[in-house]
Amino acid sequence: MAVSLGLSSAATMAITTEERAFFVAMGERIASLRKANNVTQVQLAEALGISQQTLQSYEVGRRRIPVSALPVVARTLSVSLDELFGEDKPATRAKRGPAPQWQQQIEAIAKLPKARQRFVTEMLQTVLAQR
Repeated sequence: MAVSLGLSSAATMAITTEERAFFVAMGERIASLRKANNVTQVQLAEALGISQQTLQSYEVGRRRIPVSALPVVARTLSVSLDELFGEDKPATRAKRGPAPQWQQQIEAIAKLPKARQRFVTEMLQTVLAQR
């Protein structure tokens, strides 16, 4: 079954019920992600270069969001395109890096005055040079 979107008569396009369901779900995800990231409709609309009313129409599924706008939405909401399309958040790979104790020490060093940071750096360089 085809339904018509609320576009001007020149731009009216019939879409299937499944397509309509997709755009309604996409709009709901955008609204949910926007709220979760404390982004207002006005802020997201400005990032997209559209009015707040147009964004609201996307969020409730009255209008189809252009595919070209999706990367901007994803960046603005700090999510991947997969997440925007409703895919599960990708599993985070284990990062190679300092052990938690080392991480805490690095953070503590970063809080030291610059002179002490230089001193710690020089000590580490001396120790590492002796390996």
